Amino acid sequence: MNKKVRVRFAPSPTGYLHIGGLRTALYNFLYAKKHKGDYFLRIEDTDQKRVVPGAIKKLIDSLDWAGLKHNEGVFVNEKGDIYEKGEYKPYIQSKRLEIYKKYAHELVEKKKAYYCFCTPERLDSLRAVQEKARLAPAYDKLCLKEISREEAEKKIANGEKCVIRFDVPETGETEFEDVVRGKVKFTNKNLDDFVILKSDGYPTYHLAHVVDDHLMKTTLVLRGEEWLSSTPKHLLLYQAFDWNPPQYGHLCVILNKNTKKKLSKRDGDVSVGDFMKKGYLPEAVVNFIALLGWNPKTEQEFFTLEELIEEFDISKLNKSGAIFDRDKLDWMNSIYLRKKEDWELIEPSRPYLEEDEEKLSDEYIEKIVAVEKERIKKLSDIAENKEVYLKKPTYEKDLLKWKDMDNNNLAISLKKALDIISSVEESKWTLENLKNKLLAAADPENRGELLWPLRVALTGKEKSPSPWEVAWAVGKRETLFRIQKAIEKIK
Repeated sequence: MNKKVRVRFAPSPTGYLHIGGLRTALYNFLYAKKHKGDYFLRIEDTDQKRVVPGAIKKLIDSLDWAGLKHNEGVFVNEKGDIYEKGEYKPYIQSKRLEIYKKYAHELVEKKKAYYCFCTPERLDSLRAVQEKARLAPAYDKLCLKEISREEAEKKIANGEKCVIRFDVPETGETEFEDVVRGKVKFTNKNLDDFVILKSDGYPTYHLAHVVDDHLMKTTLVLRGEEWLSSTPKHLLLYQAFDWNPPQYGHLCVILNKNTKKKLSKRDGDVSVGDFMKKGYLPEAVVNFIALLGWNPKTEQEFFTLEELIEEFDISKLNKSGAIFDRDKLDWMNSIYLRKKEDWELIEPSRPYLEEDEEKLSDEYIEKIVAVEKERIKKLSDIAENKEVYLKKPTYEKDLLKWKDMDNNNLAISLKKALDIISSVEESKWTLENLKNKLLAAADPENRGELLWPLRVALTGKEKSPSPWEVAWAVGKRETLFRIQKAIEKIK
């Protein structure tokens, strides 16, 4: 009988959630939902030196923003307090130290692990010798060979610090079937006797995640490619405990488009928080990263989360690196923006338009959105033209002139625009009506003669939305005021 699918996302609270981490969470989420299984969130915070205060909340906020809701594990309530829910609590590893100690000592009892008292100085010296001899750095099993169990226990009783190392077999191979990469094989003698429990009582990742995945009944571990070389260590631990391991799958690396190297913080915005701040839509980001390493084998590029769940197939995950193309993300996000109703973007756009204590009406923001939506790639771009809508324009008089226009013709043009705008009733103040009236009044062979001075009068810019769009957005009264100010400027 098949086990119920149980997968997890297990980030470390060491700062921001990398876009690659979000992809890992997404694939685990999709796999769980596709197979009607459980998707839970575990926090791996055993490296206490790297823990950043507040990072757990930010991680969960990022996952919730993307719509990747877990049904078990670590949560944040409306007050911002962290709590846990589920059968296998606690899900925060720093709360599980006694569990790890128990299993680490169990391996010592089974002679699968041993106490190591080597000082950092001795380990540095060993490493230097190995580097000089061009050997791979590895512990030489000194404490296993020269310190008896009784002597080790006396040292511990006397307060000497030690770690617990796993005794890696010096012969044989460790082989497994990676769900992404197929059969993978490692020679045991090339593996180090790795530490499983540190001298401060905290476990290393190797022990902690193996114990947790066993106790929490994880059936598949989908994680980044960087953990592939550690997998034989983890499988040896499962073997030592006489536990059945979950399946493993290692996701391809995400590459910088220009350097073809792994995407890192040096490449600019790579955290989920960065994309949130810049006004990317969660649907667009999720759609984009889903295709970074997964090929649906169809022509379809745009997927809802529900469609991704339906289509997701682990056999279609790629081995080779995926290129992070920011231009494609911008294009995809712009398409998602255009599909939105204007009113849906009122609140998401507000932070980029409002300043200080200024409060804009929903109606006004909706008009700005309607004008700008077709031009922007992300919501933060809406701020590029916000002065047009929120401030009186400033400009040099000569900018008002179309080509070789003199002051007299300029005044005639602006007066004509003023008369046209004045004639439009408030009840007929629509984008389409304003456009039709202005285009009808303009010379078909030389539209700039009417429209250029009006554009500058309304915006103060050479490049901006069309004059009828700005007029419609700012309203009749403000439009007439700006035109009148332009006329006064040339007197």
